[in-house]
Amino acid sequence: MTLLDWLVLGGTILFITAYGMWRSRHVRDLEGYFRGNNTLKWPTIGLSIMATQASAITFLSTPGQAYEDGMRFVQFYFGLPLAMIVISAVFVPRYFQLKVYTAYEYLEHRFDVRVRTLGALLFLVQRGLAAGITLYAPSIILSTILGWPLDLLIVAMGLVVILYTVSGGVQAVSQTQKQQMVIMLGGMAIAAVVVFLSLPDEVGLKGAVKLAGALDRMNPVSFEFDPSSRYNFWSGIAGGFFLALSYFGTDQSQVGRYLSGQSVTESRLGLLFNGMFKVPMQALILFTGVLVFVFYLFVQPPLFFNNAALQRAKDGAQGERLTQLEARYGEAFERQQEAATRYVAALERGEAGAGAGAEAAVAKSELKAAFASSQALKLEARQVISEALPGQEARDADYVFISFVLKYLPSGLVGLLIAVIICAAMSSTSSELSALGATTMLDLWRRLRRGRRSASDKENEGEGEDPRRDLMLSKLFTVLWGLVAIGFASFASMVDNLIQAVNIIGSIFYGTVLGLFVVAFFLRRVSATPVLVAALIAQAAVIALYFTTQLGFLWFNVVGCGLVVIISALLELARGAGAASHRA
Repeated sequence: MTLLDWLVLGGTILFITAYGMWRSRHVRDLEGYFRGNNTLKWPTIGLSIMATQASAITFLSTPGQAYEDGMRFVQFYFGLPLAMIVISAVFVPRYFQLKVYTAYEYLEHRFDVRVRTLGALLFLVQRGLAAGITLYAPSIILSTILGWPLDLLIVAMGLVVILYTVSGGVQAVSQTQKQQMVIMLGGMAIAAVVVFLSLPDEVGLKGAVKLAGALDRMNPVSFEFDPSSRYNFWSGIAGGFFLALSYFGTDQSQVGRYLSGQSVTESRLGLLFNGMFKVPMQALILFTGVLVFVFYLFVQPPLFFNNAALQRAKDGAQGERLTQLEARYGEAFERQQEAATRYVAALERGEAGAGAGAEAAVAKSELKAAFASSQALKLEARQVISEALPGQEARDADYVFISFVLKYLPSGLVGLLIAVIICAAMSSTSSELSALGATTMLDLWRRLRRGRRSASDKENEGEGEDPRRDLMLSKLFTVLWGLVAIGFASFASMVDNLIQAVNIIGSIFYGTVLGLFVVAFFLRRVSATPVLVAALIAQAAVIALYFTTQLGFLWFNVVGCGLVVIISALLELARGAGAASHRA
């Protein structure tokens, strides 16, 4: 990175952080810290919701996902707009009516403290783990740029995020996220344009799409029903709907964003804004990854995108073997490049009416064969690196986009794209830590220690309360969760793909939590004990499915929610029948 890049990166982050701290300088109590005194309008809410979900993983891992697997990941979000409508119609008005601080507080109003505690604990487990992965992602970037030890960077990034998060609570988080989201969207749009302009002149947009399609990268929709497939239309509509409904409707990191709205209308508009723009945003990021894929059909990519790992492996006993693989890979790439060029030329002749359809088909077949040969060599290299460096992650998809940015983007834009990723890390992680701190303080510490009905129960407020002490405890819990995230981040390198890891962790727990709320909203006759037992059984079943089957992870959301609803209803019926029999 050049001096200009460092100035752009440092200036962007310092400005956003200082702005957020200045806007939240008047926070003095829990009302301001956790709900921002209900001052936020819908544009801030909408951008904050998007920024919370769009972590650094989104901008780091998603282009790499598209590079390796194409556009089909976009199907993951197909159920999201529908979920936004349901949440706006059902969840938001009930939360506002009861003036809750957290989503799980509603569960006590509907059931009892046991159900509230279970919902809070499930959230704390899955979101605490996910926070570690979102912290790990930007540490990869800085490790690649600076060559510093990854563990040291995880700790440094974690401490910076903790400091930023505890400064002003939800208001600081939301205000900074608004600025961060604008920078993120603008930065990715610029990156897509730069990648496109870097393609050979004869390719063009249509040629890029044709090339990507020939190699199975333009695959945004698949209607094949396959329960073991992670991404298809049906898993996106069904599993994606349930995941989005649970994440945006019951996850405190998101619920806290719209509970800070000025009114029900402002919160609803913010959610619907997210529903309209989330899918196009993800499609843009994925298509940027596809364009990077096409770029590397004409410009030789590295044998392994994690250059630091490749160099360590070459310095060991497998060095000569890797050097030979690089030479063979260079030859295979030349054949692949020639085949791609011939295919584009054949397409142009076909469009000109020269009857080159058969020629294009032959060229496409040659391109696929050449690409398969080069990919086989990359796979062999991964296996060699795994042998040379036991414990080293053999996949390098998370390094694809950042490697392209550092090597091919002009000075200044490199700093901007790094700022995009770092801003995303700050925004998402700060939201998670803020929500973890709020849930620990309000749903566990205050509720269980004092035996109060809820943190927002006006009749109990004021008696024995110390606002400064409660605020300090809330910040302390936020710090503690930040330290937990730092610890888990140290193990994040064990996962296949960062963005998939976050979604898998969420899917294991989200279905059960959503089931609690579905029963609370729609099955009014079901009482606390049946739903509590049903949730415990459902969670155990989902965990068992994860370890014993090949079921696509999006379906865990459907299974978990469905089991809670069905089992709780059956238990309530059995309970009622038993009571009637006893009376008789």
